[in-house]
Amino acid sequence: MKKPDFNESEREAIYRVIAERRDMRHFRADPVDTVILKRILTAAHQAPSVGLMQPWRFIQITDDQLRATLAALVEEERQHTAAALGERRDEFMRLKVDGIRECGVLLVAALCDKREVHIFGRRTIPEMDLASVSCAIQNMWLAARAEGLGMGWVSLFDPEQLAELLHMPAGSQPIAILCLGHVDKFYPAPMLKLNGWADERPLNELVFQNTWGNHES
Repeated sequence: MKKPDFNESEREAIYRVIAERRDMRHFRADPVDTVILKRILTAAHQAPSVGLMQPWRFIQITDDQLRATLAALVEEERQHTAAALGERRDEFMRLKVDGIRECGVLLVAALCDKREVHIFGRRTIPEMDLASVSCAIQNMWLAARAEGLGMGWVSLFDPEQLAELLHMPAGSQPIAILCLGHVDKFYPAPMLKLNGWADERPLNELVFQNTWGNHES
């Protein structure tokens, strides 16, 4: 049997990074080293993508006024989401949902335009382009955690409004506002769990054998 390419301590480090990754909302405004940022974006670009289409695009927001406008877009959607939640409205409004104003680096992750030309792997499941960008974002999350930086995925925005604001071409679509930066500490558990909003489900409830819902091995 061939020896693994990674030794035990290297494997443990990978699993530790996965386990300690957090969707962060609290940041310090300290700048992020450009060399580290390049490493994190390179990790994103090394993500798997269906048909090697690499549909991810990243827009770095460096203009302060534009950053404030993005924060306002998120706040607008936060209010709409709160209204849609009914009896959980007040509970939701107590949650911190983004770190847009504080984070050291602000990025928008998007699907590129003209994705329809990519057929390989998408003929029956066109959403694989979104899956590919999600893999890139996960790579960024893990790389950021390994670098000691926090990252948060913000999805509370109107995609059409954000696309217009960023002068994105027709057919493209923003899917995430990514807050990246230094943090005082990482949450010991997911923030929504710590705040009592939701709890994690055990793995054994989500793994089936041969047919849906069958837990027998």
